Amino acid sequence: MTTATPSTDGLSPRQVHDLVITVLEDMKAVDISIIDVKGKNSLTDEMVIASGTSSRHLSALADDLVKKAKQAGVPPLGVEGKNGSDWVLVDLNDVIVHLMLPRARLFYNLEKLWSASEAQRKES
Repeated sequence: MTTATPSTDGLSPRQVHDLVITVLEDMKAVDISIIDVKGKNSLTDEMVIASGTSSRHLSALADDLVKKAKQAGVPPLGVEGKNGSDWVLVDLNDVIVHLMLPRARLFYNLEKLWSASEAQRKES
């Protein structure tokens, strides 16, 4: 999986990224963070983490993202954690989107986890 490899319907990873960011901004997601994990794992090139204001907001963010991704020809590989959860994951292959309530985001601190992973790799 590289940046030159198109997704399912010819969308480039950059176009998938742009779609995700546009949908999240339009739906008023909070504190959108982008983590480049290209070459650090075999699952995806990029992770996007964003907060929602409530479980209902997370569900609406996920629903709209799934709808717009399908319309663009990029059906999600999976959606986990909907219906009242404090963490919803939407897997769009090139971009994995983590939608979290602020308390879950603080607890799991994925941004720090991935930066610690990078620091550990540099020390090796």
